[in-house]
Amino acid sequence: MSNIVITSDSTSDLSVQLRERYNINTIPMGISLGDKLFLDDGVQITPDMIYEHHRKTGELPKTNANNYSDCYDFFKPYVDAGKTVIHFTISSDMSSTYNNARMAAEDLENVFVIDSRNLSTGIGVVMVAAAELAESGMEADELLKKINEMLPCSDASFVIDNLEYLHKGGRCSAVAAFGANLLKLKPCIQVKNGTMGVVKKYRGKYIDVLKEYVNDKLNDLSDILPDHVFVTHAGCDEEIVNSVVEQVKACNYFKNIYVTRAGCTVSSHCGKDTLGVLFIRKSPIK
Repeated sequence: MSNIVITSDSTSDLSVQLRERYNINTIPMGISLGDKLFLDDGVQITPDMIYEHHRKTGELPKTNANNYSDCYDFFKPYVDAGKTVIHFTISSDMSSTYNNARMAAEDLENVFVIDSRNLSTGIGVVMVAAAELAESGMEADELLKKINEMLPCSDASFVIDNLEYLHKGGRCSAVAAFGANLLKLKPCIQVKNGTMGVVKKYRGKYIDVLKEYVNDKLNDLSDILPDHVFVTHAGCDEEIVNSVVEQVKACNYFKNIYVTRAGCTVSSHCGKDTLGVLFIRKSPIK
């Protein structure tokens, strides 16, 4: 059994089943909704609660980074048990969680904090690969090297059906939001170098847009590792999710296809009806 423990903050959006399969534990970030603070643990607050609150009040939640004490208290039991901890965080450009976790790790032994430069299952797909390498018996030094090689190859993108959440969160101008919604444009957001940016704008019905998006992402499989692919969504209709999954299956390429629901952090920024297909490339994202 490996002495290495893979952990992350709650933004990695791995399902309970995957976390149990790979013995991955997460530290929940905070979510402020109205005048109440919740832990992003999938129990105290859920994305559907965020959507309902926004529908009633027009307010968006605020996400709160893990502080030094949160991280120290999370790491300490593993250290006391003689474990080596490899901890992934959301991109340092999006949150102070990385720096707080790094400072906590400096006061402990054998805790290594990874700035994923990503979010959601763009982090999770690397964590799953890392957990499998740890299970195979790979030592920590070599595993850290492999992780650093994989991070720039993690392809995280998603298509947004409505720009209201991005606009209210200050990530999209009012003019751009109005124009996109008027023209029924659906932006594709790509994570690159730790930040989010629009790489393409689709037009039409969301289910048709997603078909085009998947074709664009998977048109050249030669540069994609076949081990794992995630279809991650924020409350999309089952018909839409199943359509995308069947399209990915039709490639006859991926060994494992996982469907996961985006957690509260991604849902807070992008809103309902956001969907992405995420995987690891063989070469860094350009």
